[in-house]
Amino acid sequence: MTAYTWQNTVSRVDRTLGDGLERQVAAHHRRRLRKLGWEQVFSPGPGLWAEADPPPRPGNSLELLVDGETALPRIAEALTAARSQVSIAGWAISPDFALTRSGPRLVLRDVLADLAERMPVRVLLWAGAPLPVFRPWRLKVRAVRRRLTDGTKIQVALDSHERPMHTHHEKLIVVDGEVAFVGGIDLTDDPVDRFDGSDHVYRRVNGWHDVASELRGPAVGDVAAHLAVRWREVTGEALDVTWPDVAGDVETQIVSTIPEHHYAGAWNGRFRILEAYLRAIREARRFIYLENQFLWSPEIVAALRDKLLHPPSPDFRLVVLLPSKANSGEDDTQGQLGVLAAADEHSEHFLACTIHARSAGVTSAPVYVHAKVGIVDDEWLTLGSANLNDHSLFNDTEVNVVACDAALARAARIRLWSEHLEAPPEDLQGDPVEIIDSRWKPIAAEQQARREAGEAMTHRLARLPHVSKRLRRLLGPLDGLVMDG
Repeated sequence: MTAYTWQNTVSRVDRTLGDGLERQVAAHHRRRLRKLGWEQVFSPGPGLWAEADPPPRPGNSLELLVDGETALPRIAEALTAARSQVSIAGWAISPDFALTRSGPRLVLRDVLADLAERMPVRVLLWAGAPLPVFRPWRLKVRAVRRRLTDGTKIQVALDSHERPMHTHHEKLIVVDGEVAFVGGIDLTDDPVDRFDGSDHVYRRVNGWHDVASELRGPAVGDVAAHLAVRWREVTGEALDVTWPDVAGDVETQIVSTIPEHHYAGAWNGRFRILEAYLRAIREARRFIYLENQFLWSPEIVAALRDKLLHPPSPDFRLVVLLPSKANSGEDDTQGQLGVLAAADEHSEHFLACTIHARSAGVTSAPVYVHAKVGIVDDEWLTLGSANLNDHSLFNDTEVNVVACDAALARAARIRLWSEHLEAPPEDLQGDPVEIIDSRWKPIAAEQQARREAGEAMTHRLARLPHVSKRLRRLLGPLDGLVMDG
């Protein structure tokens, strides 16, 4: 048997087993949610809004804060202006994390300690991994709690109400019950400093692309209510929740993932993030744009694959921006990208990309894509903490904000594309499909060719390599079976 024949045989076996296990994972998810009364999220009805609870709320303002250099000083500004209370929920934080890097450095612990002298400051953290399988370990989280509370009045609660091998992954800040920050940015430098600018200049530490949002208006009450459910379960303290007055003209909905049987206030769980994505993907007519750390949810990939097999229009496009190498799940993602590449028979509709930091056109290094953003047809926008994997859609606690606002979705797309295409916003005002074909595709292809030839990159955007690879399809479903409990 030749090496080529052997490779093809291995690939066919891997693909067959992977497809079979993937079907089992999806069936397991359906059985689980059917028992909980949530099966409808797999086949939602028409429309872009998830079913009520909480409902879409009009009267909000929502601003994208792209990358740490923009988001973190804005968070610092809101914290230092707090008048009555501050609540934070996070996967992990670093007490000595600097929120600002120009002028006086505002350090997270110092800011919170000062506020706690005048008002309640509550910090709700994941208690950490009980076994040293992934970070942060529980011993380290307890050390963080000591560092935050020793000599201060900061209240820190550690939430261990997790499914085995899963986490509390949301990144939320609520100030005075009036402003909320919802997104993907953790207030930590573990394992990499999140403070990076949108120019992504090459630096000694890895580059980091992320997105948060500043939310004002009635939907802030839904963020606070989510926090209150978790805080009461962990501490026994019931928090008063109010819904602020109108602060803008954007209708938004807070959607979440909460695994079942952990919180009295959500005993049957909540799986609205999955529903929100599936609704938007199935309603898409011209383009879907996704930024995410992972892409290996079988439900999401199946919906995207169906769009590529049966495009709603000849010029339909799917663009995904992912890390060149994820912290975990890399081969899972590449296997799923192979599914999408195979569905795009003539390579017209689908493009997978990543980004790099450059210095003087000579040195380049990957920029880690940690953002969790979805934009569909310049009509639907979501961002938050949820990755497109089984952890975020079924097993971790997560919070996203959704807006069905054409002006906001379009502005968000242009802001992000301006960064990735290194083009001023005024050059990106045209048809998004035409911009994908005339800018995204040629730039990404040229830069990946330069990388493969060992030449210096002249642009930060590049095609994601090995997208057509089908080998290791087996790993994603296996990971899902092990991690999904």
